[in-house]
Amino acid sequence: MTGRYARITPAFCEELRTIVGTEFLLTDPETLRIYGADETEDLCFPPEVVVKPGTAAEVSAILKFASANRIPVTPRGGGTGLSGGALPVLGGISLSMERFTRILKIDLANLQALVEPAVTTQRFQEEVEKVGLYYPPDPSSRGTSHIGGNVAESAGGPHAVKYGVTRDYVLGLEAVLPTGEIIHTGGRVLKNASGYNLTQLLVGSEGTLAVVTRITLRLIPKPRLRKVLLAAFDSIEKATEAVSAIFQGGVTPAAIEFMEKAAVQAAETSLGRKFPNGDAEAQLLIELDGHTATVVDDEIHRVAASIEPFGPRDLILAEEPRKIEDVWALRKSVGEAVKSISPYKEEDTVVPRSELPALIRGVKEISSRYGITAICYGHAGDGNVHVNILKRGMSDEAWNRSLEAAVEEIFRLTVSLGGAISGEHGIGYSQKRYLPIALSPIEINLLKGIKNVFDPNRILNPGKIFD
Repeated sequence: MTGRYARITPAFCEELRTIVGTEFLLTDPETLRIYGADETEDLCFPPEVVVKPGTAAEVSAILKFASANRIPVTPRGGGTGLSGGALPVLGGISLSMERFTRILKIDLANLQALVEPAVTTQRFQEEVEKVGLYYPPDPSSRGTSHIGGNVAESAGGPHAVKYGVTRDYVLGLEAVLPTGEIIHTGGRVLKNASGYNLTQLLVGSEGTLAVVTRITLRLIPKPRLRKVLLAAFDSIEKATEAVSAIFQGGVTPAAIEFMEKAAVQAAETSLGRKFPNGDAEAQLLIELDGHTATVVDDEIHRVAASIEPFGPRDLILAEEPRKIEDVWALRKSVGEAVKSISPYKEEDTVVPRSELPALIRGVKEISSRYGITAICYGHAGDGNVHVNILKRGMSDEAWNRSLEAAVEEIFRLTVSLGGAISGEHGIGYSQKRYLPIALSPIEINLLKGIKNVFDPNRILNPGKIFD
């Protein structure tokens, strides 16, 4: 044993191999390096072994074995997480769910689907759209992120403002407890008052309470029409103030995305093309959708009227599918474009949307004081702003000295505005040091108590959320 956990031995590998087969147990250094990282900055914690089960029974056998032998197990989906949730920080087993790729059923009569956790978000959306249905949660990594990972983090995305996040679409789960028992929570019904809601406890638990093997999802009819307004402003303050006015005007858009000038210009550089009003201080991408042109056009006019008092420099309406995709290409490229500028730290702040001006104003003031660069963009409609802090031109010494203190100030500001330190990325490994800013000792102890009930040997995704 090293500390409270056992190391993987050749004998342990042989036992795991009997569960999944030789093909699905990997120990070569390159594979371990790949499975030791996700999209969280440049962090890498290689596991001792990668295991790829193909059934819930195999997951159960692996977890029973790991729990009995005190071996840490880190569940992994698509590896697109941004808080280090899939990093095997204590070694042990990387439990890859990538073989669980089936869409088992699309139930047209009940507007539901049954899927396995390694179905990618985009593939699932495209399949249900073929039959006129819609699954709205759409994280920016939807082409590679897995539904199971979305469930683990309760992923959101641009359309959460109108349609909600992943937890709003999960009706039931098949999951394996850390001790190996297989449980079924929720089900196919839309109302269920039978005891504590274990389904919603597992959604957003970041792979620390159970390993999900099947998911029952709610669907809705796909809106027939969508149009996009791109509004440019010469003031970040005015752009963010306009967000609340849109809702006060009686419209809930499908999406309201905020991009400051530096984010837009980073995207222009990355894509090698110019976008309208690229020199504006801020832009709002506002999508309206619905089933009739009358409704959508009325909402466009009401949105335009609501933001007019805030002095937009320009309003551009995209109605044709190609033009709509061109506008969205700008927003979707911002994240990677900003991160390509220099080493970075991304924070996932969220506040009541009326506090957006105060949040961004405060982020800029804190950044200036510490001599760092912060570029902001994100889901303004639900107050969720991604703050990317860039090393850009700073010495290693200055970066290391300033970063943690600046992030702590940003989070304290966020909480003081009624916000939270993560809207959709989770706490995971990279944010756990800041959790006491958001939660009291009593609240953290409640979380730890729940963890101990599910995972008495603390083998499942240890080192995440809290120590």
